[in-house]
Amino acid sequence: MQPLVSTMEIARSPHEVFAFVTDPARFPEWQADVVSVRMLDDARFVTTRRIRGAERTFTQQIVRNDPPDGWAARGVDGPIRPHATVTVEPADGGRASRVTFTLDFTGHGIGVPLVPLVRRQAAKGAPISYRRLKEILEAD
Repeated sequence: MQPLVSTMEIARSPHEVFAFVTDPARFPEWQADVVSVRMLDDARFVTTRRIRGAERTFTQQIVRNDPPDGWAARGVDGPIRPHATVTVEPADGGRASRVTFTLDFTGHGIGVPLVPLVRRQAAKGAPISYRRLKEILEAD
């Protein structure tokens, strides 16, 4: 399956957008399903999400951190592991940013048959989170 890819423009500089969007501690501000995030160290974090009424916890590792251009994190545990990539490019002469989100999932064990369901849920929920991100950043 192809990953979910969304691109949007935000009227803030790439440095500002990158700093906000790649800070796991800020995920609950713009991702509606995120209940909490706890940093384990500089490269690993635990995210608790509310999925279909139940809270699920995932550990992710930051596998790319190239400010202000790109960031990526991969799930390292659980039956369904998210893989997220963020690319930030200058737009409007550097006064704005073009942000591309790529989201994919891999299933392990019992999670393999659940990946299509998770992808459908993410396809519905991610655009809402991205709109919220844009609203927050452009309001500041």
